[in-house]
Amino acid sequence: MFQKMWASAVEFFNEVKSEFRKISFPTKSETVGSTTVVIVFCIIMSLYLSVVDSFLVWLVSKII
Repeated sequence: MFQKMWASAVEFFNEVKSEFRKISFPTKSETVGSTTVVIVFCIIMSLYLSVVDSFLVWLVSKII
């Protein structure tokens, strides 16, 4: 039983090691580019939501 558990653990760690070899990390320029896109998108969305919120506040104030 212990040998079977040990063999399973060894097989698991060998598979983990092979999966780690498949990992590819982004380059510095890819990371900077992705971060820039996310920041610009967040700014655009915050401006859009601010305009929509202001419009809805104005509309509700006219209705009430």
